[in-house]
Amino acid sequence: MIENAATPPLPGEPAFSAPGQSPDGKVAYTPLGDLLDRLENSAGKGWVRVGDLIDGLGETAVTPLVLMIAILVVSPLSGIPGVPTLSALILTTLNVQSMFGSRYLWLPQMLRQRSVPVRRLQQAIDWLRRPCAFIDRHSQARLKFLTYGPMKLVAFIATLAIPLTWPFLEIFPFITSIGALSLALVAFGRMTRDGLYLLLGYAMIGAACGLALWIVL
Repeated sequence: MIENAATPPLPGEPAFSAPGQSPDGKVAYTPLGDLLDRLENSAGKGWVRVGDLIDGLGETAVTPLVLMIAILVVSPLSGIPGVPTLSALILTTLNVQSMFGSRYLWLPQMLRQRSVPVRRLQQAIDWLRRPCAFIDRHSQARLKFLTYGPMKLVAFIATLAIPLTWPFLEIFPFITSIGALSLALVAFGRMTRDGLYLLLGYAMIGAACGLALWIVL
């Protein structure tokens, strides 16, 4: 469904029926606006558990979940203490499973039972609506050499590595947001096979590393 036999996907890439298709016509994916709708519908009132949000997204591939968690960390939701670290733990757990080819995504109850205030989540969703709609509208098949062959491995390594820095950089919310934005761009580029988003993501990774070094040194 997602690629021809000559170019098998990396672990965690989408392999499910969904309303939407990448510009090259080779992979189905869920538009960001639809993922935001699913989050909003699963939020309820008061506080919402991480497990309910993950289940509400209804995805069976890692990349869409990585993308949605990353853009939530970009949003004002990342201002809640502990959210970047919690997000990093979730992403690391999911990415390790995808690396070993797991067909079913699993999170320990310790992570599933963590909760966030619905009010803050709704604010984050509202804040993300316009940029996500822009990204959904402006994707096309370009710079495809960044999405195939050895370059796919670069994107996968970036997806694994970026969240590992968040627990150490949580006291610098601006830097974690840059890292989360870079991760979101890389994940979206992987999903849609749009190399421009991957290139933008790599540029953001470089900017985040440079800023972190400047602050530390």
